[in-house]
Amino acid sequence: MYTHLLSPVAVGAVTLPNRVVMAPLTRSRAGQPGDVPTELNATYYAQRAGAGLIVSEATQISQQGQGYAWTPGLYTDAQEAGWARVTEAVHAKGGRIAAQLWHVGRISHPLLQPDGGAPVAPSALVAEGAKCFVVQEDGTPANVPTAMPRALETDEIPGIVADYAKAAARAGRAGFDLVEVHAANGYLLHQFLSTNSNQRTDRYGGSLENRSRIVLEAVDAVVAELGADRVGVRLSPHFTAHGIADDEAEASALYLADEFSRRRLAYLHIAEPDWAGGPKLSDDFRAALRAHFTGVLIFCGGYTADRAEALIATGGADAVAFGRPFIANPDLVERFRRGAALNEPDPSTFYGGAERGYTDYPALDPEG
Repeated sequence: MYTHLLSPVAVGAVTLPNRVVMAPLTRSRAGQPGDVPTELNATYYAQRAGAGLIVSEATQISQQGQGYAWTPGLYTDAQEAGWARVTEAVHAKGGRIAAQLWHVGRISHPLLQPDGGAPVAPSALVAEGAKCFVVQEDGTPANVPTAMPRALETDEIPGIVADYAKAAARAGRAGFDLVEVHAANGYLLHQFLSTNSNQRTDRYGGSLENRSRIVLEAVDAVVAELGADRVGVRLSPHFTAHGIADDEAEASALYLADEFSRRRLAYLHIAEPDWAGGPKLSDDFRAALRAHFTGVLIFCGGYTADRAEALIATGGADAVAFGRPFIANPDLVERFRRGAALNEPDPSTFYGGAERGYTDYPALDPEG
């Protein structure tokens, strides 16, 4: 059963035992103070080490890059040490793990920002309808509308690119096998890519090539730290949440796919948009991505094992990422292998909390 999905594949410098990828899943359980990964997080990821590759929850590269309370960072020594405990636990179970590097841009609020400042963005445009998760001044958590951002000055952008490089270096020291640059889902790099959220007139705005510039600079900075064969990127063409409306979504994705191929990146991870209200990706666009990107191509978006097997069997993808099924099924790959039923996830425990709904989902009997 699932002979393609459960077969090995080389992803850059790393060989995966199967093509079932654990998608990045924000769970808002980093240790406080300091947004530091804990032993509880290490247990959670180690339980899921049967995945061919785990992509970590989105991990901010700086305090400025944070848009949700209790998400982990990778910019302090304590955070690096916490992630080292996680990777050690995953490796002890035979797993492989990538760090997803994240800057939220305008999807934030002064309560999360250094010195209570405004969030930053390509342009001073609020993300209509978007919310972020904060701890209010009275200590209570709340989802609140994102704040009006300020536009980044041109001379600030190299500092953000440098933060990607520093976080990548920390990821390497912490033992991650790969790093994924998060350029999707309406966050900072996607805000630069999108025609409606980027109204700049400098070298980072206007043309498709200019809007893509910061993405490639961040990727090049990460590659300089780790090597191209340990770097992937996540894109989400046609994503429409977080106030994103991109008139050139497919053109920019194919332009970047060419650039990533030229750099020999390990993989390209496509988050399909329909879960967030965007259109389904067309077969023609999928085929174009396949033609433009020469590395490992991963799709993510509500897949079943059957659909994933079919997509890989036809050559449309090299691997498929699963999100919510991994929340409730730490042994998801084994369940696929046995044709076993899946546990249902409890949405009330997705964000925040402790063990309940995080590390207490049952696994199959190993003798069964």
